Amino acid sequence: MNTMLSGSTEMANDPLKHPPEPMGAMTVIELARAANVTPHVVRHYARIGLLIPRRDQDNGYKLFSRTDFKRLLFIRRAKLLGYTLTEIRTILDEAGHGNSPCPAVRQIIRKRIEENRQLIDELTSLQTRMENALRMWEKLPDGVPDGDSVSYLIDSILEHPDERE
Repeated sequence: MNTMLSGSTEMANDPLKHPPEPMGAMTVIELARAANVTPHVVRHYARIGLLIPRRDQDNGYKLFSRTDFKRLLFIRRAKLLGYTLTEIRTILDEAGHGNSPCPAVRQIIRKRIEENRQLIDELTSLQTRMENALRMWEKLPDGVPDGDSVSYLIDSILEHPDERE
């Protein structure tokens, strides 16, 4: 299982940078090192079918190919862009059937951008409420729970009718 790497065996932690490509079959640990991930990641992706190793007939070890290495790098890049493993599987399946995955790639990222914008808006609103509360609380003295109130600071915040849980 001696894996030769072309170029340096050191790889930057940048998943967008092309690491040296391994030559020949690799064990879980060799693939993990080559792709700069943990062996647990490789095993997980194999378990859920994103990587499809063959078995060494002599010892039963999982062996991964250069194709698995490239697929693992693709998965890392897709995850860096926010794609879920389910979405990545969909993209890989499209490509595996000879179809262009580009429409799905675009559709998924458009949806994710909209979700992110909504989340940013919600977080911005929360941040504003928190900052306003702290500004108001800085002017108030400390209080002691009196049976009617646990923290009069939090109780001092008025609920807005449109912000119910």
